[in-house]
Amino acid sequence: MDLINELLAPGNVSIASTLILYSFVISAGIFIGKLKIGGVSLGVTFVLFVGILMGHLGYVVDDAILKFVREFGLILFIFSIGLQVGPGFFSSFKKGGVRLNMLAVLTIVLNVAIVLGIYFFGNIKDISALVGVMSGAVTNTPGLAAAQQAVSTMSSSPEQANLMASGYAAAYPLGVIGIILSMFVIKGIFRIKTEDEIKKIEEDQENSHLKPFIITVKVTNSLVDGKTMIELHDIVQTNFVVSRLMGADGAVIIPKSSTPIHTGDLLLIVCSAQDADRFKAVIGPQVEMDWEATPTPVYSRRILITKSEFNGTALGSLRLHNGYKLNCTRVNRAGVDLLASPGLRLQMGDRITVVGNLEDIDRLASRLGNSMKRLNQPNLITIFVGIILGIILGSINLGFGMKLGLAGGPLVVAILLSRFGYKAKLVTYTSSSASMMLRELGICLFLASVGIAAGKGFAASVFSPTGMWWVIWGFVITVVPLIIVGCIARGHDRINYLSIMGLLSGGCTDPPALAYANNSTGNDAPAVAYSTVYPLTMFLRVVAAQVLILCFY
Repeated sequence: MDLINELLAPGNVSIASTLILYSFVISAGIFIGKLKIGGVSLGVTFVLFVGILMGHLGYVVDDAILKFVREFGLILFIFSIGLQVGPGFFSSFKKGGVRLNMLAVLTIVLNVAIVLGIYFFGNIKDISALVGVMSGAVTNTPGLAAAQQAVSTMSSSPEQANLMASGYAAAYPLGVIGIILSMFVIKGIFRIKTEDEIKKIEEDQENSHLKPFIITVKVTNSLVDGKTMIELHDIVQTNFVVSRLMGADGAVIIPKSSTPIHTGDLLLIVCSAQDADRFKAVIGPQVEMDWEATPTPVYSRRILITKSEFNGTALGSLRLHNGYKLNCTRVNRAGVDLLASPGLRLQMGDRITVVGNLEDIDRLASRLGNSMKRLNQPNLITIFVGIILGIILGSINLGFGMKLGLAGGPLVVAILLSRFGYKAKLVTYTSSSASMMLRELGICLFLASVGIAAGKGFAASVFSPTGMWWVIWGFVITVVPLIIVGCIARGHDRINYLSIMGLLSGGCTDPPALAYANNSTGNDAPAVAYSTVYPLTMFLRVVAAQVLILCFY
């Protein structure tokens, strides 16, 4: 019993007591965070509040240990975030994503403008506290982490970092509520009916996304009779794959570039949804055909790419038709089907759909790996090489005393590695469960450290006139930019309300708000908009928090 009392006694800084304290804070925080209030939960962020409570009760951690655990957790979290958002970071600027990203950037600009307005004209003159309040108001933990790391490089005193954490904790709860409240305000201003918005999304869904679309057409246009597949590409001038061809005699073949088509042939075409009408106009009408029920030696199978030497390889360089007599119709990456084109760069974990004889499919599968077991093995070399490069990059002086730091450096490196790592023969694929484990472990260690350190002076800071203003200004920082951007998105750009919900959630990188949007609409449109703006938003929020500290601290 004496041993238990000693281990659990406040003020004990032994390794055993520290491990018990961290384990309790994290487990209790995660458990409480799963409880839902009004269908919304705060999730892992409750680890911060449990840490603050334990710090307030007198539990402490050795300064050197606390700093190491906090920084190491931050690096794990930030790096895993970078690997997650990296593949979509550059593609998010294409097509309709530009408009959503610019609206998300406007949200960040307005957040920063309000913070500067409070700093110069309001009643809070401590930029550390304001940056903490801003990070809590937009529920952005990486921004808090980056700002704290920036402060630690400019001052050896932990007081400013703790003050920042107190501001974050004070503003966070109303931040989550404010994001959802903004959705209601916009809905009320424009008298939006969610059912109508869902119907519009469903009507436009097929034409609004470049997903592979499968149709069967009958060749009736005599002008294309005798044309080869390569000539057909020149005529139609779009990306497509003819998966199978059934001649007038009923024989099914896998066509190659030199295969001609004739009047009466049936073609199974994989193309983009918006290009389907083009094939009907050029080749012939769409017909119903059950290819699977047709007796034929041709089969369709999915092959999993699990050999690292094919990471970054162009699909066309596999020479599927010449070497294996196979056609690739589409590539599935992270649950999303992509149209197979010769220039598409393959990645570890991709699933390619091929059509042909089983023997040829088996030969290709053996070459590409097709082993789920290999994907379950974590690529730790890439992770730690990336961390090394990230720390080095974060330590470089960019001028005027600015550095990316332990938050920005690993984030930039992770984004670049996830997109271009294959050129250095680095495999960045990580299974969803492993990525989630790495991310959650990192953020829990970071939040627990921040909470324990800030707990001692939290009550005095928050439950005071100053703390009351933190809450008030935090709510203003949350709601005002979101309502302005939401009104522009709906009134000027005519964006669907479901996408606006995802935009507001992603602009604040707030999973609870996204969960509410998904649950209340039963549609994935909010998630699509969220994922479109999330990569750029996450990066800019980390940078904005650091810049405010470096410029005004």
